[in-house]
Amino acid sequence: MKKKIGVILSGCGVRDGSEIHEAVFTLLAIDKHGAESVCIAPDMEFSEVNHLTMQETGAKRNVLQEAARIARGNIKDIKNVKGAELDAIILPGGFGAAKNLCNCAEKGADATVHPEVARLLKEMASAGKPIGAICIAPVLVAVTLGEELSPKLTIGNDPATAAEINRTGSLHVECPVTEFVVDREHKIVSTPAYMLAERISETAEGIEKLVREVINLI
Repeated sequence: MKKKIGVILSGCGVRDGSEIHEAVFTLLAIDKHGAESVCIAPDMEFSEVNHLTMQETGAKRNVLQEAARIARGNIKDIKNVKGAELDAIILPGGFGAAKNLCNCAEKGADATVHPEVARLLKEMASAGKPIGAICIAPVLVAVTLGEELSPKLTIGNDPATAAEINRTGSLHVECPVTEFVVDREHKIVSTPAYMLAERISETAEGIEKLVREVINLI
């Protein structure tokens, strides 16, 4: 039976949702390594950003509906997903991970996490199931699990973001874009992706390695 990997999406688009390249590379790598993706998102509103001007439009969109674009409609409301149903979970980056799934973009280490996202992450961690976090998403993991687990995580080498991770009780580890950091004790894997990437191929390489390691840890 194929391993089921939950992929938590936060919308559709780098400035207000999931980073599309990162999300698609995650889904592709999961399939290439013989596992099954289970796309998940919260049913909530967010502020739309025009991706030509990178400015907020004043309009609102729905995270679950927008994430369904990436998932080709095959997606579940996170409130209906339990950790027991999954073998691992991965969070692509994009500003949605730091604005919609939590408010880390605004409050850093003092952020609060969407309650259903926090619940699912804690269920996975308590069951010893692997968690993968890409780009800015390790900050969300640090805020959720830092005080309890003090995991090792990376967002690459940005000093300000690394400092916020360390403030949660987690430990930031510098990492090049095409590699990953693994906390084997807690089965948490992270990679910088577009926190560092200057080429799309660099992002793909790091995510491919992260997905392979997450599956190996199951």
